[in-house]
Amino acid sequence: MSSIIIGVGILLGVVILIWLIGFRIIPNNKVAVVEKWWSINGSLSERIIALNKEAGYQPNVLRGGIHILSPLMYRVHICPLVTIPQGEIAYVFARDGEALPETQTLGRVVAECNNFQDVVEFLNNRGQKGIQRSILREGTYAFNLAQFVIITKDKIYSLPLEKGDSATIQTMSEKIHQRNGFTPVIIKGIDDLLGIVTVHDGPSLSQEHIVAPTVGDDSSNRLTYHNNFQDIERFLAAGGYRGRQYQVLTEGTYFINRMFATVELIPKTIIPVGSVGVVISYTGERGEDASGAEYKHGELVKKGFRGVWKDALTPGKYAFNTYAGKIVEVPTTNIILKWISNEGGEHLYDSNLKEVNLITKDAFEPTLPLSVVLHIDYRKAPYVIQRFGDIKMLVDQTLDPMVSAYFKNIGQSKTLIELLQERSDIQELASTEMKIKFEHYNIELEEVLIGTPSSSKKDNKIEVILGQLRDRQVAMEQIETYNQQEKAAVKERELKEAQSKAEQQKELTQSEINIEVQNNAGKAAYQRSLHDAETIKTLANAEAEKEAKMGIGKAVAINEQVKAYGGPKYQVLQDIVTKYTAAIENGKIQIMPNTLVNMGGGDGAGNINPLEAFITLLLAKELEDDGQLFDENNKMTSDLKDFKDALLNEQSQPE
Repeated sequence: MSSIIIGVGILLGVVILIWLIGFRIIPNNKVAVVEKWWSINGSLSERIIALNKEAGYQPNVLRGGIHILSPLMYRVHICPLVTIPQGEIAYVFARDGEALPETQTLGRVVAECNNFQDVVEFLNNRGQKGIQRSILREGTYAFNLAQFVIITKDKIYSLPLEKGDSATIQTMSEKIHQRNGFTPVIIKGIDDLLGIVTVHDGPSLSQEHIVAPTVGDDSSNRLTYHNNFQDIERFLAAGGYRGRQYQVLTEGTYFINRMFATVELIPKTIIPVGSVGVVISYTGERGEDASGAEYKHGELVKKGFRGVWKDALTPGKYAFNTYAGKIVEVPTTNIILKWISNEGGEHLYDSNLKEVNLITKDAFEPTLPLSVVLHIDYRKAPYVIQRFGDIKMLVDQTLDPMVSAYFKNIGQSKTLIELLQERSDIQELASTEMKIKFEHYNIELEEVLIGTPSSSKKDNKIEVILGQLRDRQVAMEQIETYNQQEKAAVKERELKEAQSKAEQQKELTQSEINIEVQNNAGKAAYQRSLHDAETIKTLANAEAEKEAKMGIGKAVAINEQVKAYGGPKYQVLQDIVTKYTAAIENGKIQIMPNTLVNMGGGDGAGNINPLEAFITLLLAKELEDDGQLFDENNKMTSDLKDFKDALLNEQSQPE
């Protein structure tokens, strides 16, 4: 029994001895923070970390292995290694160091402290208390958790010092979570987003600026290039200010300390084809007026200065900071404004427009619908925005009253019928005259289109007139229809004639050939006739010569006969009697009646010769004008009696 007690005592003594010696075994996946109970160098008055071996938390940590630290002097706090996963960010809170100035939010960057793993270097290089500007990237670190609190996405690594300490750290962790600060800023190209950066540290802006100017964006200057707010010290060295920044983040991945700067993602500004963007800048220095002496409606400045930029943005995508300015989209395609209720153009600038109320010369009150087509030159778009602010204000405050007044004046000078019938002329005149007015406002008028005047629901007089005009037009169209039908009938007849000719073309062709053949035959016959005529002429000449000779002989004989008969007249009578007698003989004509009563005369026997009587009648007929026909006793002259007797003798001769 006593031996057992002795053995236990020895073992207990050994344990106490080991404890007093201070053997400590630290695993390789752990670190030990050493707290010194007492020291001949005294204790700390302000600091937490004892840099000069004072009593307190020692700056260096113990890594895995066996260490001898007497519990009478040291207290060992076993802490885990800190592992930050891939693609995450961790934040550091320093418990010891220099106090932050009133204007500073985060502790300055101490590059020599090996990512906060060397506490001595951190403190010796004027490391500051509080949340640090530097952040931790992925990896495993051995931190002195008495000096630094490491805040990761899933866990807070710290060595609790007092009750309220953990609550404060937890509040900071929640704030970082709200800012999505444990992951880098990732802007994808397909999202068409940009990052607006707001810096929470550094000197403040003056009252003249609402957005901090761009600084440190020159990559060739290593001292000030902060690489899109990822290097805080260089940003401040370049003169960066706290507040919303003019410089934006575009596509990429950015490891930004969210306690230093927050990032808001907004859409890019897209200027579509057919439009330009007029920039109204809220920030920048005051620039020189580039609008010219004749333009008196405000200043236009060059790019980068405060005011309306003289040069508009052409179609495309722009990473424009909409907190630093405004882009007014101005269509460069034709803009249609409709003065028609419940209708509007594509751009909806005419949502407040309605028909123009007119009073005509003959006291009608129609409403006139109309449309105006206008165009804004992209080079003059800044002038329009500088003058009116936007296109909607231009339409409502200027174009609407100007156009309405113009057509009211036109209406007062025209009757309703003239307004209807002269619409084309009025439209052309309006396009010409209003073009000058529009040019005064840097706008190009393309065309004015006038609709049909209409009456109100309570007044149907205009509709009556329109009905009469429609009836008149229908009548005119009917007349035109009849004229066209008549022309169509003529064309149809011509078509049928053409078709008939086409059908008879074969016969026509054959007849033409026959005509040609007949023509050739005629020519041949003509040549033969010429030959025959020549022959006949020759024969006729011979026959004529013969007849001439015979005629000459007959003429001589007749002349002798004439002379024998007593002259040419008696010769003619002879010929007549000869022809009469021959005709009577050939025709077997009975010239004398079957019963003849003789009243005297004739031969001495009282007989009348029919031929004698006929010859006497002819002589009386042919020679009744001759004074030699009868003598004073109404008897034939002796010459005539002798001629009659000679005729009788000649006619009575047998053939």
